[in-house]
Amino acid sequence: MNAGYTYALPRHVVRPICTIKYAELQGLSLLNSGNLQSQAYNGYFLFYMLNLQKSALLQVTISLSKGEISVGQSKYFTCTVIGEAESIDWFNPQGDRVVSSQRVVVQREGIRSWLTIYNANIDDAGIYRCQATDTKGNTHQATVVLEIYQKLTFEEVRSPQEFRRGENAEVVCHVTSTPTPMVRWLNNGEDVTDIDDRRYAMLPNNNLQIKNISKTDEGIYRCEGRVEVRGEIDFRDIIVIVNVPPSILAQQRSFNATADRQEDITLFCHATGSPRPYITWHRNGRLVEENDKYDLKEDNTELTIRNIVNSDAGMYTCRASNKAGFTEKHSFLQVFVQPHIVQLQNETTVENGRITLTCEAEGEPIPEITWKRASDGMIFYDGDKSQDGRIESTGHHGKSSLHIKSVMLSDAGRYDCEAASRIGGHQKSMHLNIEYAPKFISNQTIYYSWENNPINISCDVTSNPPSSIYWSREKLLLPARNITNIKTYRDGKRILLEITPLSDNDFGRYNCTAINSIGSRIQEYILTLADVPSSPYGLRVIELSQTYAKVFFNKPDSHGGVPIHHYLMDFKEVSSETWKVVRSHGTQTIIVLGNLEANTTYEVKVAAVNGKGEGEYSKAEVFQTLPVREPSPPSIHGQPGGGKSFKLSITKQDDGGAPILNYVVKYRSKDKEDQWLEKKFLGNKDYIILEHLQWNMGYEVQIVATNRLGHSEPMVYEFIMPPKPNIIADTLFDGLGIGSVVGLSLAALLVILVATDVSCYFVRQCGLLMCITKRICGKKSGSTGKGKELEEGKAAYLKDGSKEPIVEMRTEDERVTNHDGSPVNEPNETTPLTEPEKLLLKEENGKEALSAEAIEIKITNDIIQTKESDSKA
Repeated sequence: MNAGYTYALPRHVVRPICTIKYAELQGLSLLNSGNLQSQAYNGYFLFYMLNLQKSALLQVTISLSKGEISVGQSKYFTCTVIGEAESIDWFNPQGDRVVSSQRVVVQREGIRSWLTIYNANIDDAGIYRCQATDTKGNTHQATVVLEIYQKLTFEEVRSPQEFRRGENAEVVCHVTSTPTPMVRWLNNGEDVTDIDDRRYAMLPNNNLQIKNISKTDEGIYRCEGRVEVRGEIDFRDIIVIVNVPPSILAQQRSFNATADRQEDITLFCHATGSPRPYITWHRNGRLVEENDKYDLKEDNTELTIRNIVNSDAGMYTCRASNKAGFTEKHSFLQVFVQPHIVQLQNETTVENGRITLTCEAEGEPIPEITWKRASDGMIFYDGDKSQDGRIESTGHHGKSSLHIKSVMLSDAGRYDCEAASRIGGHQKSMHLNIEYAPKFISNQTIYYSWENNPINISCDVTSNPPSSIYWSREKLLLPARNITNIKTYRDGKRILLEITPLSDNDFGRYNCTAINSIGSRIQEYILTLADVPSSPYGLRVIELSQTYAKVFFNKPDSHGGVPIHHYLMDFKEVSSETWKVVRSHGTQTIIVLGNLEANTTYEVKVAAVNGKGEGEYSKAEVFQTLPVREPSPPSIHGQPGGGKSFKLSITKQDDGGAPILNYVVKYRSKDKEDQWLEKKFLGNKDYIILEHLQWNMGYEVQIVATNRLGHSEPMVYEFIMPPKPNIIADTLFDGLGIGSVVGLSLAALLVILVATDVSCYFVRQCGLLMCITKRICGKKSGSTGKGKELEEGKAAYLKDGSKEPIVEMRTEDERVTNHDGSPVNEPNETTPLTEPEKLLLKEENGKEALSAEAIEIKITNDIIQTKESDSKA
C-alpha cells in the first residue's frame, strides 16, 4: 500500500474518504500504546505498515479488548484488518459464525467490520472473535471479551399491597442484580430493622415480614437495593394497606310492627371495617333486593319494609363484607295488630248545651281508651267523672264516649283519645268548637275628653262565630251623613268610635251593638267632660344637702278623667318674689331641686298637669338647706400610666356645699426615711398623674380636698409600680426588620454628627461648619449671643468648674428669704425650670442624666393659681 491508497469509513461515521495517514491510524491499538512519540518514529511505523501490506501479511485488531454493558443496553465493536483480506467474519462465544439478525448486526466496509449487539442479555456475554481470511485461505484473528451484568431490577413490584389485620404480612419486593444486591426496608425515613419492634423482620428472600399487622402499620414502605461495587442504588415505594374485617355495631335485635295498616318499618345495620364494608340483607336464605316491598337507603344500611302484613314477620339478616371477610347479625320482626283509632271527629256545640264525644279503636288485644283534655291536662278513664259532675266517660269493647253537659267556654279546645294495649298504643286528637253569643271584653265604659280634643272609644267584642258590630246614639246609627265630628274605624276585631267634641251635645251616652247567629249584646259607653287634676298633697323633703333637696309628694286624688302627663314644682327663696319651675320626669312623685344656696330657706309647691290642663297647686312647704362645711375625703382608684408614671382617678365627693378649690397630693415611697413630695391641682381635675417614679417600688399617697371653709380628712392610697419593661426589645424595634434597624441607626448617627458639628461651631469655633464658613466668608465666626448665654448659664449651676449640679436639700419647714426679709417663691413640681436648670439633672439614683423636659411633670389643664407677686417672681 502506498500513500495514495484510500479506503471508505462506515456510513454512520461522518468523515470523508481520505489518504491513509498517521492521523487515520490512531484508532489502531498499536498507535494507542503511547510509545510512538516522535515524528521520526511515526514515519518509520508508516513505512513498516505499507511494506507489511505489500508482503500480503494480515494484521487484525479490535477497537476494544474488553467491553462491559448492562442487560438491555447496546454495544458495537470495530474490527480493522491491515492487508488483502478476502473476508472478515465474527464468531460468537459458542464458536458459531455471527449472521446478522434483528438484534445482532454485522457490517463491513473496506478494511473494517462492525459487530453491533442491540438490547443485550445475559446469554450474549463471552469472547467474540473477529477473523480475517486472505485469498490463499490464511486466517488471522483478534478477540474481545464482552461482560454483561444485571442492573438493579425490580420485578413486578406491586403497590399497594393489602393484608388482613392480625395476620403475618409479607411485603413482596423482588429485586435482582449482578452481583447480588443489598436490600433494606425504610418506613418514615427509618430503617425498619432499627425499630424496636420484633414484629418487623426481613426474610432471606429480601421480603419484609410484619407479624400481627395492625391498622397503625399502614403507610409507605421503601424497598431499597444497592450494589456497592458500582455505587448503584434504586428503590420502590410500596403502599401497605391493612384491611380490617367488618364489625356490625350494636343494633336493635327485635322490632314490632302493626299489620294491615299500610305502615312501614325501617331496620338499621351499621358496620365498621376497612375498606368500608358492603351491606346486604337476607331473608330465608335469599338476598333482599329493592322492589315495591323493600326500600334500601344509605348504602343499604337502612331497610324499609313497606305496608307491613303478617307475612313480613320473621328473621332478617344483615351481612357486612369487605376484602378482609364478612360478619352477620340477625333482627327479628314481630308483627302485631296494634290499636288503631278508626272513629274520631271534630264536634261543635253551643254554650250551656250538651255534647257527646265518641272514640272507637281496633286492635288485638282490644285496647283500653282514655280521654285527655289538652287545656288543663285532665284525664278521663272509663267511668270517671269531673268534680262538678258535668263530664263523664263511659265505654266498652273498644268504644268510649265522653259526655259533657252544661257546656262552658273552658270546655272548648283539643281532646286526645288514646287507645292502648300491652303491645302499643295509638293516639288521635279532635277539636271541640263551642259557639256563643258576643261578649264585651273591656270593662271601661266611661271616657273623658273636652272640646276639640279627639278621643277613641273602643268596642272590644269576642264571639263565635264572629259578630257584626255597629255604633249608635239614641237609635241613630253612627257615623251619620250630617255628623262630621264622629267617625268609626276598624282595628282588627274591634271597631273604634272617634269623637271630636264640639259642644256639650257631643257628651253623653253611646251604644255598641254586636250580633251573631247565637245572639246579640249591647254595651253602653259614656263620654264625660274632663277636668284638670286636683292638687297633690303631702309634700315633704326626704333628702337635703347644701345645694340640693329631694322632695316627695302624693298623687292627687282625682286626675280629672284624663291621665296626668307630668308635675310642675315651683320653688323660691322665702325672701324672693321670683318662682323657679322644675318639671318632673313623667309622673314620678319625687323631684330633685338643684343649684340651691347653702343655709337658705326655700318655699316649694307642686301642681299636676293632664291633657286638659294644669291643676291647682298644693299647699306650700318651707325647708332650709344645710350650712357650708369642709368637704368629704375624695374617693381614689388608680392604674399604671405610660412609662414611669401612675394615674390616680378622682371620684367626685360631697363638696360640703362649696366648690372644691384644689386637691393637695402628698406622696412618697414606703421607705419611711423618704420625704413627702407635695403637689396641688385645681378642684375641677378628675385625675392626677404622678411621674418619674421608681420601677417596682411601693408608694403611699395622701390626697386632701379643699373648699373655702377648709380641708377634708386625707384619703390614703397605696400602690406598687410595675417592674421595668424591656423598652428596646418591646417597643423600639418591635415589628422592624434588620434593614429598618440599620437605616434608623445610620440616620441617628448622622443627626448626632451634625448636632456635634453645630455645637463645635458655636462653642469652640471649630468643626466642618467652621471650615466651610472660613472658606466662604474668609473670616472666623465669633461667639454668638446664644453661646454667651450658655456660658453665663454654666455659672448658675457649676461651682469651681465641677461637672456636678448644685443640689440644695431643704425640709418642708425651712424657708428662704430675700435680702429685704420677704419670702422667696421657691419652685415646686409644677414651676417651670430655668434654662440653666434644664442642662443637667439627675434621677434620684444618680445613674442617668435627664433633660428638664423628661423630668418635668406634665398634667393636662393643671393651672396653679398664685398671687400676682408670685407670678412676677
